[in-house]
Amino acid sequence: MISSLDHLIIAVKDLQKAIHDYEKIFGFAPCWKGKHSELGTRNALFNFENMYLELLSPCDAGPGSDFINSLIEDKGDHLAGIVLGTKNIEHAKEVLNNNGHRVEITSGEAVNEKDEKIRRWKNIFLPDALSRDLFVFVIEHTEGSLPKYEEQDTSKIRKLDHVVINTKDADDFINIYRDVYKIRLALDKTIEHWKRRMLFFRINSTTIEVIEDKNKKEFSDELWGLAWEVESIDEAYKRLVNEDIEITPIKEGLKKGTLVATVKSQTCNVPTLLIEHTNKIET
Repeated sequence: MISSLDHLIIAVKDLQKAIHDYEKIFGFAPCWKGKHSELGTRNALFNFENMYLELLSPCDAGPGSDFINSLIEDKGDHLAGIVLGTKNIEHAKEVLNNNGHRVEITSGEAVNEKDEKIRRWKNIFLPDALSRDLFVFVIEHTEGSLPKYEEQDTSKIRKLDHVVINTKDADDFINIYRDVYKIRLALDKTIEHWKRRMLFFRINSTTIEVIEDKNKKEFSDELWGLAWEVESIDEAYKRLVNEDIEITPIKEGLKKGTLVATVKSQTCNVPTLLIEHTNKIET
């Protein structure tokens, strides 16, 4: 049913500042800046090899603006949404209805302020039983596209390696993401010294990493952080230092064959890791 992790959403109060900061972190400008007139929101999109990132802010009166403002009032700028892609949204609706979840399809569009190109899509906003109180929805793009990622500079961000979600109930998460959404569960392992259970769901060359904490106070799941893959972490480190971005020294990652560094500033409060896979093996 779900064919991709289509994009992630960071809710921000000041869109221009967030664009400026992420241009420094990623090493390139957004490929799209536009407005959702019917929602009262503005956005900027950064495209990568396997997905795109959306910076989303309120601008005018509208239901979207009210919603994003409520998120920001609660948590400030933060990683707010995960969007799952499908190639057939009518089929997705049928599957969800057959699983006892009554959902409807809505439509949306945006215009690129640079060249006035239009993109259109269809959405399914998910009930709490499926979203587990995350801002998550299903999307099928129906018209228009983003420019293809073609960055060759080895210091710049290449793709999303993984997104981290905290949960109180790993079994229920599996029931939804594996059994309803049909996303492959590649790993289910308990890390004894952390006393945490970890799930790895693999889709379109990225990982949804889920960490279970039985002692988590809130029942709802929580989007936590992002790990971005680079071709050369040494070159990425040098570039970020030159941009006055605070970053930790490079070290070996927990996973064999990886080098990592943590970006400590200008991330809109999103825990952010850079990772180089020195063995170049996809899992």
